[in-house]
Amino acid sequence: MACAAPSMLSANPRASPMVSLLRPCHQSIAIPKSFQGLRPNTSRPRTLRLASTPRSLKRSFVVKASSLPLVGNPAPDFEAEAVFDQEFIKVKLSEYIGKKYVILFFYPLDFTFVCPTEITAFSDRYADFEKLNTEILGVSVDSVFSHLAWVQTDRKSGGLGDLTYPLVSDVTKSISQSYGVLIPDQGIALRGLFIIDKEGVIQHSTINNLAIGRSVDETMRTLQALQYVQENPDEVCPAGWKPGEKSMKPDPKLSKDYFAAI
Repeated sequence: MACAAPSMLSANPRASPMVSLLRPCHQSIAIPKSFQGLRPNTSRPRTLRLASTPRSLKRSFVVKASSLPLVGNPAPDFEAEAVFDQEFIKVKLSEYIGKKYVILFFYPLDFTFVCPTEITAFSDRYADFEKLNTEILGVSVDSVFSHLAWVQTDRKSGGLGDLTYPLVSDVTKSISQSYGVLIPDQGIALRGLFIIDKEGVIQHSTINNLAIGRSVDETMRTLQALQYVQENPDEVCPAGWKPGEKSMKPDPKLSKDYFAAI
């Protein structure tokens, strides 16, 4: 109640000690450009209005994020050295556009503890991802020489053995930084995982802290759900959906068919 209409004020400003508290407020508030919730009305600089909803609202579940998070935006491209089949190769992310889905996952460091369990788990399931037209890329800040030494180390000794997909070297840390997973003061990446569709758009991301490993099964399930809704754009997948299970129509009336069946 710090602001009031001028008609409520005494004609004499000195008539009331509260007049300074009741004067109309003229102080402007600076709104960051990145703030997208409320937009200023340029015709009335001090008035904020909620964006109006069109009468005919076309439902769309294809969302493009305006800034972070990366989901809904094109995946940051990169070209880097990698190790595959015990050889040094070049990997360029954009070369997969129009061809394959990509599972891009980051891990902290070679020759550590949780990391080999994740890397080998994805390698052991590679054939399942390949059936879904999906490539897997692992990334860390280690050099290709470290990657090669780890691949050449037996699994029973904490190594990886032969892998079915490339391990990318991000020694410059530029890839980790562009995907928002770099821990600057440690110079290593969090356990970030991104599912990129064939158009090169990030459709899913998860980021775990260093001590928490990821689930290959859940990554597979999420990929299958993504591919299903892209092939069936008038449907959505409820919690825990798996292939063969009932999906849902994103409509107040039609969705009742799903709820009635569960």
